[in-house]
Amino acid sequence: MSSQTEKSPSDGARAVVADAQDPARRPDVLFRVRRPVGAEPSIWWPILGFVAVSAGVLASLTLLPG
Repeated sequence: MSSQTEKSPSDGARAVVADAQDPARRPDVLFRVRRPVGAEPSIWWPILGFVAVSAGVLASLTLLPG
């Protein structure tokens, strides 16, 4: 074989990178979204969600007879 017909490892790596998918766009990933810089959601949303759900659970537990 001549060296011109052989593929170097870097050629294979370039082919893999060229065919790679963006992980945020895979169909099996439901909630992952690639957002532009500066458009990320605030860190307070999950904290407030946790507090709201916890308060709802505690409020509903007070309705159960003890």
